[in-house]
Amino acid sequence: MVGTIDGAARVRAHPEGLALGGDTSLVERARTGDEAAFTALIVQRQDQLYRLAWSILRDDGDALDAAQETCIAAWRELPSLRDPERFDAWLSRSLVNRCRDVLRRRRRTRIREIRLETDSRSSAASPGGVGDEFMGSDAIRHAFGSLKADDRLYLALHYAEGRSVAEIATLVHAPEGTVKWRLSRARKALERQLARAQR
Repeated sequence: MVGTIDGAARVRAHPEGLALGGDTSLVERARTGDEAAFTALIVQRQDQLYRLAWSILRDDGDALDAAQETCIAAWRELPSLRDPERFDAWLSRSLVNRCRDVLRRRRRTRIREIRLETDSRSSAASPGGVGDEFMGSDAIRHAFGSLKADDRLYLALHYAEGRSVAEIATLVHAPEGTVKWRLSRARKALERQLARAQR
């Protein structure tokens, strides 16, 4: 059922992110306990889920865990989803919340650096585009790794994942003005960390 995301499910995501399309009937069936319908929904979205998680967490294992936990929770909580048309926003928001939890746990255990991705599997997981430019140097990786969890989340969603302010606002349940302010704060925090590293 929910075991569809695994190490072989590397990212081949579409920049527009998750899209429900004509799957409303699958969502309806899955809500009533149809395991095959739920599996079909997840298989269509597993790469996008992994890509979003990896953009935020920058770690294969953590991204796979967050995506898998999201799928398990979705199966359990799907009957409470009132609007099948909102399935993708609901699923993305659930994933973002799990990624935030991972970032907070990392912060509590004082892990200060993101793993430097050098193996071929990690290269495959980091598709070309804004993410490569954003995390393109060791200095930025180290600075990014020392930021607060929320700052990392907003920067990853906007720069690495390419999400608009409006999309981020939907994912984090915040007004667009708040998202703009948090993005600005996160950018300044990253700049301060980079300046410290250059001293």
